[in-house]
Amino acid sequence: MDKPNRLVSEEDQERCVPVYVVWELTLACNLKCAHCGSRAGQPRTQELSTEECFSLIEQLSRLGTREVTIIGGEAFLRSDWLDIIAAIREKGMDCTLQTGGFHLSEKELGKAIDVGLQGIGVSIDGQKNLHDKLRGVPGSFSEALRVLRYCKSRNVVTSVNTQITSQIMPQLHDLMKQIVSVGVKYWQVQLTVAMGNAVDNDEVLLQPYELLELMPLLAQLYKEGQEKDLLLIPGNNIGYFGPYEVLWRGPNLDGGNYAGCLAGQNAIGIEADGTIKGCPSLPRQRYAVGNIRDLSLDDIWSTNEALKFNRQKSVEDLWGFCSSCYYAHVCRGGCTWTADALFERRGNNPYCHYRSLKLAEIGLRERVVKIADAENYPFATGKFKLVEEPLYILK
Repeated sequence: MDKPNRLVSEEDQERCVPVYVVWELTLACNLKCAHCGSRAGQPRTQELSTEECFSLIEQLSRLGTREVTIIGGEAFLRSDWLDIIAAIREKGMDCTLQTGGFHLSEKELGKAIDVGLQGIGVSIDGQKNLHDKLRGVPGSFSEALRVLRYCKSRNVVTSVNTQITSQIMPQLHDLMKQIVSVGVKYWQVQLTVAMGNAVDNDEVLLQPYELLELMPLLAQLYKEGQEKDLLLIPGNNIGYFGPYEVLWRGPNLDGGNYAGCLAGQNAIGIEADGTIKGCPSLPRQRYAVGNIRDLSLDDIWSTNEALKFNRQKSVEDLWGFCSSCYYAHVCRGGCTWTADALFERRGNNPYCHYRSLKLAEIGLRERVVKIADAENYPFATGKFKLVEEPLYILK
């Protein structure tokens, strides 16, 4: 399988090129997901106009962006989404779509493909009953499969994105068979993060100690997927430095190990009103660095110090277990989003396979417990405490 154009090189890292951009075109959504971190549903106030979007595309091109993934909410609920795709492609950048697929008509999707959409990722979070329950709309599972089948008929590269929640592990084998049957080539898995609706419904969160069961299962699925021409890809909060890293982060990808968070170094997140963040999932309250209505993207990217927390490769922000970890200088606490969403502070990430294994060696495990709810706005975080307890607890 060809390497994706967004794969970050050493030169990209040294020059801090924003290779990959995730752009929320609108916060409007037709699903009601119990684990939605952005609390999507209604559009943001003062979302960018079409002309402002075109200007932003021009600025991304000048900065060296190679791929733009458009998301929502649901991006196709914007009336100008096809024009935006066409403009991205005209500037020579790859364009992909991430969607739930609900009520995305074949006619509309066909138009997107015709104007240059190169790939589509469809969210599927379990078998039918679990998926429809999490997505809050009956029929959403069937709709997701319908979109994937249509894309296969058009020879469009497809991927499935699956959130690992507390109930999904027993379903992963059967889910893999299902997505292979509709021609999917890439399967990205990521842990559900404690943000927005997922804080309200914190029972959906996997516990850190459950990585001891999850990671061998993912390794098995990876190997089985290879036999079916399906590549399992770990999200940025899957890992790190355990015995299976070489499978999905081997020498043919990014050096054989997790290389640290790239938010603000080689990635940009854009909110629908023009707010810029280093990662699309980070909360605006702590990580917004400006708005393209006030400053050019080049000015924000080049001069805003708050965007540069990953560029110096510093370990000063690390605390807890991560501060003394053998891999601290490489990993730097793993996924910024995961840790910050739990503790309102980056630098100590309990969702780490290596960490879980080291604690298990001395008979311990970690569990997260909610102590404060999230407020009712997009990307809001609550607060969790970390509990260390015996690995095996009698029930």
